[in-house]
Amino acid sequence: MLEIERKFLVTSEAFKKEAFTQNRIAQGYLSSIPERTVRVRIKGEKGFLTIKGTSNKSGLSRFEWEKEIPVDEARELLKLCEKGVIDKTRFEVKMGKHVFEVDEFYGENEGLIMAEIELNSESEIFEKPSWLGKEVTNDNRYYNSYLNQNPFKKW
Repeated sequence: MLEIERKFLVTSEAFKKEAFTQNRIAQGYLSSIPERTVRVRIKGEKGFLTIKGTSNKSGLSRFEWEKEIPVDEARELLKLCEKGVIDKTRFEVKMGKHVFEVDEFYGENEGLIMAEIELNSESEIFEKPSWLGKEVTNDNRYYNSYLNQNPFKKW
């Protein structure tokens, strides 16, 4: 239940040619309080409820619990969420023994493309693709819960 992840900006759309899957995602927040973020997500035809805790000092690790829920229940929960819905396409790209999840945002966050990689330890070494840009792991502005309330286009 511990998520160890790093986030990066993406410098080009070259990742699209390398992606082995892509799914449209709609997500909202029942709670965007950093100590207990509660997210509702529809990914393709599946629904999910996710709870995340506060990041540790390095910003790389935090508690995460996720449960698949019926998509119709997820649609109903989205109606109860805080203002705003994150709309994005997630591309998955294999690089070495890891998978990068690359999110291309739409709507009020259009123009933002971010990549995340989940690791087994904070010190784990991974191969970096040529389209990977500046690391933003410790910048809270790039949390989806923040983007939901403070869209990228308004920065």
